[in-house]
Amino acid sequence: MTPCIHGIDHIHVYARDRAAAESWYRRVLGLSRVPELEFWSPGRGPLTVANAAGTLKLALFERPDVAPGSVIALGVDAEGFLQWRAHLRQELGEPPEAVDHEASWSMYFSDPDGNGYEITSYDYAELAARLSGEAIRP
Repeated sequence: MTPCIHGIDHIHVYARDRAAAESWYRRVLGLSRVPELEFWSPGRGPLTVANAAGTLKLALFERPDVAPGSVIALGVDAEGFLQWRAHLRQELGEPPEAVDHEASWSMYFSDPDGNGYEITSYDYAELAARLSGEAIRP
């Protein structure tokens, strides 16, 4: 029998400049340092940042020679999707396009190091009505 997994603990994110990455994650995603884990960060160790609830943790590694290779999807409800759209417009200069996946809605964007992020919501009908005429299909 497979043992129980309680959830994702953290995700490794590679950055060319960890200090710049920390600033971006604080400003754009609202993540801040986890003081209890700062002892790992000297040298090549990770600097762990998290949301206020501690439900999303990223381990920022400074690796100028490693290219990003995945997309991290962050789940929200319909209202959160619209709030994130406005926030990303403010932080990134324009909001990512709303993509209609016929079961969910998503917006895709990248951090300055090319790590991909997706804001996604399964409140499909509500967002279909509120985004009428603004969405694209993949």
